[in-house]
Amino acid sequence: MSPPFVPPPTLAERYPIALLAGMVEFALVLLGGWSAYVVRFGELTLHAPYLAGIVIMAGTVVLVQALAGCYQSWRGASLLRQLGRVYSAWLLALAILASLAVLLHVSGHYSRIWFVVGAGFGVLAVTAFRLCMYVALRRARARGQNLKRVVLIVAQQGAPAIQARMHELPEYGYQVTQVIALESTPDWDGALVAAVQAAGAHELWLCLPLEAGAMIRRIVHAVRNLLVDVRYIPDLSDMPLLNQQVGEVAGMLTLDLNRSPMAGPMRWIKRAEDLIVGGVLSILVLPVCLVVALAVKLSSPGPVLFKQYRTGINGQRFKVYKFRSMSVHHEADGTVTQARHGDPRVTRVGAFLRRTSLDELPQFYNVLQGRMSIVGPRPHALSHNEYYKDLVESYMQRHKVKPGITGWAQVNGYRGETDTLEKMEKRVEYDLWYINNWSLALDIKIIVMTVFKGFINRQP
Repeated sequence: MSPPFVPPPTLAERYPIALLAGMVEFALVLLGGWSAYVVRFGELTLHAPYLAGIVIMAGTVVLVQALAGCYQSWRGASLLRQLGRVYSAWLLALAILASLAVLLHVSGHYSRIWFVVGAGFGVLAVTAFRLCMYVALRRARARGQNLKRVVLIVAQQGAPAIQARMHELPEYGYQVTQVIALESTPDWDGALVAAVQAAGAHELWLCLPLEAGAMIRRIVHAVRNLLVDVRYIPDLSDMPLLNQQVGEVAGMLTLDLNRSPMAGPMRWIKRAEDLIVGGVLSILVLPVCLVVALAVKLSSPGPVLFKQYRTGINGQRFKVYKFRSMSVHHEADGTVTQARHGDPRVTRVGAFLRRTSLDELPQFYNVLQGRMSIVGPRPHALSHNEYYKDLVESYMQRHKVKPGITGWAQVNGYRGETDTLEKMEKRVEYDLWYINNWSLALDIKIIVMTVFKGFINRQP
């Protein structure tokens, strides 16, 4: 039997584009420094100190980018991820250059305007180059070029998460040429090896559930003599998880299954958003709050504000504030009865406040306190948490972030009374989707949706 035909390596496979990019970007940084010199001094000929400075700048930038992994293979990485890594490397490189200039007492020999303009030209040139390469690679891959052939192994029930995105893989440089269902028959291993050879595959992807550990070892052993890269992509489609990612702890590889995405810098961004938006809105709604407070006080006896403990981030309890919308009444300890349509406890003013969500305005104070966020899962009563945590899968995972005044579930219609288990399940589903996909842009979108469709509601 003759060996399978394997196409010869392309130019991009012989000489990785990401590696060649280092030389190009070195030249672009040199060009940016020279252009800044022309703009600053109006001369084409570089003086010796500036020639040395430009070379050192270009070398430092390329070296730091290399250490930051900017010249590893771009295959499989999104454009935003590439640019984010590049910009981080630039910031570090510029900080190193500035520190060296101060420590060596040579900062006085260089124009600060030249340094800033040169760095700006360099960043723009590198960004333009990366964009051009990204577009060129996408076009080449759309024509079937520069693609790595992949054989995908899935469980019998399939891998819906990856199969739903298979049409996107060519954009990232991969093409699934064959999908093979996992079997435990004795002759399946040999059939797998033959299929991988016949496909001329570069990589073998195992998209299997965590329970298939024994079969994974069997597959790796079966293809041990094939020159293919083997990747394990856990099929977690049947597990409602948060922010799955690969991490490292004490030098050990970890697969994080449940983590909040709002950690590190993202946590500070979220807090800055709450302080800025919450502070501005608190000032704007202050006159409305005064009118509402007066209306509540005159409409029925009792306090203006209703205070109740709710569960916040990481299970911490906090006191939430709302304008009182019901007449004062007492319930048994630990019992909280949700408002229903036609509930006699709701006052006439309270019904209007609930329809317009004006009863929620005091929660801006909770936001400024740091106990709530503008956007996040709505906080539920403590008794509701105890009731639903065993009925709705991953219910308590919504407490990995701060609760919000508005949320993704609310702007999609899941607000107010949850009189059926199905309604609560859908609300939790939307809350977990928000946590998994959180971004500043998503928060802004939810705030805008709340303004146009989130305030008025027909819930009790």
